[in-house]
Amino acid sequence: MLDPDSGLSLTIARIVQRLKGSSLHSQLERQARVSLHKPEIKLESLKEDIKDFLRTSGWEKKLQNAVYSELNVFPSPCHPAAPPEHMKEPLAYMRKAQGNWEKRILKSLNSMCTELGIPLAQKRPVNEQKELLNKWNEMGTDEPDLSLFRPVYAPKDFLEVLMNLRNPNYENGEQLSFRNHLGLIQVPLKVKDIPELKEDFSELGLNIGQLGIDDSAQVPPEFFENEHVRVGQKVLAEQDSAAAQQYVRQGCPTALRADLWALILNISNQPEDILYYEQLKSNVIQHDLLVDSLIYKDVKLTASNDDYYFVFEDYLYQVLLCFSRDTSVLEHFTYSSATPPKSYIRGKLGMEEYAVFYPPNGVIPFHGFSMYVAPLCFLYHEPSRLYQIFREMYVRFFFRLHSISSHASGIVSLCLLFETLLQTHLPQLFYHLREIGAQPLRISFKWLVRAFSGYLATDQLLLLWDRILGYNSLEILAVLAAAVFAFRAVNLMEVTSLAAAEAVLADLSTLKVMPLLQIFLFATVT
Repeated sequence: MLDPDSGLSLTIARIVQRLKGSSLHSQLERQARVSLHKPEIKLESLKEDIKDFLRTSGWEKKLQNAVYSELNVFPSPCHPAAPPEHMKEPLAYMRKAQGNWEKRILKSLNSMCTELGIPLAQKRPVNEQKELLNKWNEMGTDEPDLSLFRPVYAPKDFLEVLMNLRNPNYENGEQLSFRNHLGLIQVPLKVKDIPELKEDFSELGLNIGQLGIDDSAQVPPEFFENEHVRVGQKVLAEQDSAAAQQYVRQGCPTALRADLWALILNISNQPEDILYYEQLKSNVIQHDLLVDSLIYKDVKLTASNDDYYFVFEDYLYQVLLCFSRDTSVLEHFTYSSATPPKSYIRGKLGMEEYAVFYPPNGVIPFHGFSMYVAPLCFLYHEPSRLYQIFREMYVRFFFRLHSISSHASGIVSLCLLFETLLQTHLPQLFYHLREIGAQPLRISFKWLVRAFSGYLATDQLLLLWDRILGYNSLEILAVLAAAVFAFRAVNLMEVTSLAAAEAVLADLSTLKVMPLLQIFLFATVT
């Protein structure tokens, strides 16, 4: 383990190094030079005067937000002697499992490529480029024949892989003992119990005001809502990311949510960001990738059939097609257990100098991927801003939901947390479902992988995602999944098959997220 002082100095050095290459650094330099012409800047106290100027003109706050963003995204530094792959994933068997899973995905993609006789990437003919540019804002009207394309994988395929994960250094014997885990996930990871979760999510307590409960029609707004909105406006006026993150733990007022999320994610939509988005767009116009068809197919199969999201079909194509070309996304692989897949320029197979990442962002979309973007379309109507928010949400949170790792917000830990909570607090229900062949995780896994997008009503989903941003953690997804089972426990105790259990939990659109979370965490006797 690193001692705190050396850990801190390593963190500071890394953040300074990263910010040096950012546009914020050049803006700060420019502002410092401009300030030299101001009469209040004296030569004898130059350093302090420039610091004061940057503080009063709001640039210090921007720097603080950038530092806070870095601290939220990047993991704590490893010991200097640790190999670089430890930053990606400390457990060797997890790294190996993730590597094998990636090979399987790539094999599936390559076999589809061979079967259909379609190259992974090709330049579009000029007339096709013009056509795509003209219908950029109405791509949903297009009906390409996608019948031959199939999703590279679906969540249930991924669950099968997670069920077969084992730690080779851990022997728990063949005999079933009381201590054995009866769920589908059989790896020994440390997950939190209810007392620890209560402490972590203390702001969700019964005696603290919550949007999602205290803003209902029965509660007069002067009790909580009006004051909460006023504080939210103050937080926005201060432009402080840390304060915004603390604030959204009690939920975001609808009118302030878009700006508060952007503040937490440190997205300001500068002219250079808009230009970058336009460059990605021109890349889409010029080149046709095989993954484009996978994106089209996924949107058609999921969001286009959703009562809430079908109207955003065009936005989804724009964002996801640009996302597939965005090489800045590759940066998140430094702290992800995944590794971006490589392909070779035609005729140069196996020659490393001709290897390229494919797709350029290193992320192969799977069935349901477009549902990570769909809810954000309710908040952001300007494509470049919507794009930046989604990209930041992905590299902070969503990538963890489809890669194998031991991280507390990784999908393996979330599954284990869900099963442990259910097994500990609803043992009869867990045992009953297990006996009839309806393992609870088989039902809840799709909710977890999609962060409940497409399952909850949108207003409820946004209240849930408020808390993901507020706590910088996905653990609340597992808590909600367990709370849903607890809520429907009486009906589930009556079922005798997996199909019947799935029917009981088929429609979550009427559920209210915050009461469920509060009851499960704070009103259940433990």
